[in-house]
Amino acid sequence: MSAFISVVETGGFSAAARKTGQSQSAVSKAVNALEKRLGVALLHRSTRKVTLTDQGQKYYERTKPLLDEILVADNELTSSVQDVSGSIRIAAPSTFGRLHVLPLIPKLLSLYSGLQVDLVLSDALRDMVDDRIDLAIRISQVNDPDSVVRRVASTSLVCVGSRHYFAQRGIPKTPADLIDHNCLIYGEMTEWAFAGSGGRLSIPVRGTLSSNSAETILAGVINGVGIGLMYRASLVGEFETPDVITVLDEFLNETRDVSLVWPKRRFIPTRVRRATDFLTTALSARL
Repeated sequence: MSAFISVVETGGFSAAARKTGQSQSAVSKAVNALEKRLGVALLHRSTRKVTLTDQGQKYYERTKPLLDEILVADNELTSSVQDVSGSIRIAAPSTFGRLHVLPLIPKLLSLYSGLQVDLVLSDALRDMVDDRIDLAIRISQVNDPDSVVRRVASTSLVCVGSRHYFAQRGIPKTPADLIDHNCLIYGEMTEWAFAGSGGRLSIPVRGTLSSNSAETILAGVINGVGIGLMYRASLVGEFETPDVITVLDEFLNETRDVSLVWPKRRFIPTRVRRATDFLTTALSARL
């Protein structure tokens, strides 16, 4: 039953195998055995997709709540008799993770000595099912119906550069002045958004350095290569030195939510719930 429900919810046998940690053949055999026992076909199979039959739709609607209740009961029982243990995979943006998540891991591990943390620091948006991510930290709007989102804080965008760079090129007074500056491009952000007296301004920018890594853009800013548009939370340590300053603050009023995200499911392992609660409190206090 659980294999069948995993296939339905992931859209295929290979995705269900990744989600459950089984082989694709094991998932397929389990579903075939279920169909043989029931005497009906539950799924339409093709080379491109898997869909429910009418009987399969009815069976899914009846059995899904039952399986959820069993998982909840199992979880409540094991939570009451077992310590928090096992592996948890946490994903976070590279710079934010280095500055704000990594310093919290020792405390988390001291609270739960049976826990093992696999911390994935990457600016790429990870697929939580394919990459087996238990918990992700996102600094952006999350519009994923298959995920649960818990907002823990917010951070603003800042336009930042080094005093060395501004001594050579001058300080921009308005967003339009950026046309005469070397702007460091993060990802696909070739237009920077500002707030003006007439409303939102979208300024095309260009420069000699672009990267899909926020760490690279940050290094370019610190070393005087150019101006970057970054999240303030990713610059906490750099503001401790007088060489890094912000510009155009009066034209930037946009904030982004910092959120914890995890796959939507009725059963949440105890280790994930404990880590989520810990990071909610710790990040809220830190940001």
